[in-house]
Amino acid sequence: MARRTKIVATIGPASDHPATLRSMIDGGMDIARMGLAHETLEAGLERYHRIRAAALEAGKPLGILVDLPGPKVRAGRMPEEGIVLHEGSELSLVPGHDHSTMDVIQVDYDDLLTDIHDDDILTFGDGAVQVQCVGRKGDRMDVRVIHGGVLKGRPGIHIPSDRLRIPTPTPEDFRLADAFIDVGVDMLALSFVRSAHDVRRIGTEPYPRGPLVIAKIETRAAVENLDSIIEASGGVMVARGDLGSEFPIEDLPHLQKEIIRRCIAVGRPAITATQMLESMIHAPSPTRAEASDIANAVFDGSSSVMLSGETAIGDDPPSVVRVMSRIAERADEEFDYPGWTQGLAELHLAPTGEVEDSITNAMTSAAHRAASEIGASAILCMSRSGFTVRSIARFRPQAKILGFSTDERTVHQLSLSWGTTPYLLEGGAVTEELVPQAIERAISEGEIHSGDVVVILSGSGYYKGRVTDTVRIVHIP
Repeated sequence: MARRTKIVATIGPASDHPATLRSMIDGGMDIARMGLAHETLEAGLERYHRIRAAALEAGKPLGILVDLPGPKVRAGRMPEEGIVLHEGSELSLVPGHDHSTMDVIQVDYDDLLTDIHDDDILTFGDGAVQVQCVGRKGDRMDVRVIHGGVLKGRPGIHIPSDRLRIPTPTPEDFRLADAFIDVGVDMLALSFVRSAHDVRRIGTEPYPRGPLVIAKIETRAAVENLDSIIEASGGVMVARGDLGSEFPIEDLPHLQKEIIRRCIAVGRPAITATQMLESMIHAPSPTRAEASDIANAVFDGSSSVMLSGETAIGDDPPSVVRVMSRIAERADEEFDYPGWTQGLAELHLAPTGEVEDSITNAMTSAAHRAASEIGASAILCMSRSGFTVRSIARFRPQAKILGFSTDERTVHQLSLSWGTTPYLLEGGAVTEELVPQAIERAISEGEIHSGDVVVILSGSGYYKGRVTDTVRIVHIP
């Protein structure tokens, strides 16, 4: 079985050379993620075009996900060699934007001294370094290191989300989003989402005219408002770094499972992120625990698993992608496909209020059952927006999913969907008139063969909009 779970890899200084990008694509990268917290807009746009060029050269519909900075509170830049914080040592935090030192860390949050209280635990980066506030003295907050480590660059500082006064999206987010929408970005990730209103505020056109909006679930408020956020989003990211700072660490694995399950159940892709192969930033192979973490994320139902620093600043980004691809592919083989379908049925989710969506959901459910009963080799989905493909993918069918669209951005967005191989068709409206072209393309690409039985999902054209109302079973002559 070919790998079904997709791989998101972050592009940074270690990986944005054209040859490295090509090697990562060949190694299994499905989506390239660009974090914008550490570089200028101009540099980001240059990197975006390098990624597009590498994907074009590789002949693969690579998706590009731009991760907006959001209301992230960051420390002032550390010395080039970084600073080492030892457990039990004390230092001070002060509001400001200057460089940090071993004794005083600048924090770019004006309300720091108001919103941080005595005994609060603050974490740097993805939680590797933790300090406890021991008291305010004049214009600074004194802290004691309770878990030491090295700080480099401008690490983020986690402020409890119920006190953070910065809105989502920020004015800078809007500026960056507009620039990348203009060049045709496929997906935008929103940081520090707390409500569905935060997602709607980004104001992009519905996909595929606009990008797929990915809500990062990393706050307590986001978990409390999970269903409405999922409904307003094109997908979610389980951002385990900040989420692990908002909740007790023992709750995190259970939150991960529940967020993924509820997201996939309604046809939204779910990305599991943070520290998946952290040791491979420098090591040539992962820890046993990391391999198990990736496999368990697959078993949880993740559409995609994500690499961050491993590929952005690591020693060998292509090798990291290849390792993750092997682990995910092996886990896909052991995935509990029948158990997943039963679990979805037990969720008892309320039907969508949109008649068109309800029709498509019903037809994809029927297509999944038919494919299972006849042992279909593939499910061919005709979809302008990708909604039909994401709807069938939620069932995790054992048959391969082939997603066909006449919209190039939809094809790129489908690179995020579990088990889906996307293809671009020539033509206008995506109706059953394009089915012969899709079958020919699938045969020419070696996806299906003479004698195979396939299930085809398409729209008759009777309804206006994104409605899939036709399921057929075809024996390939």
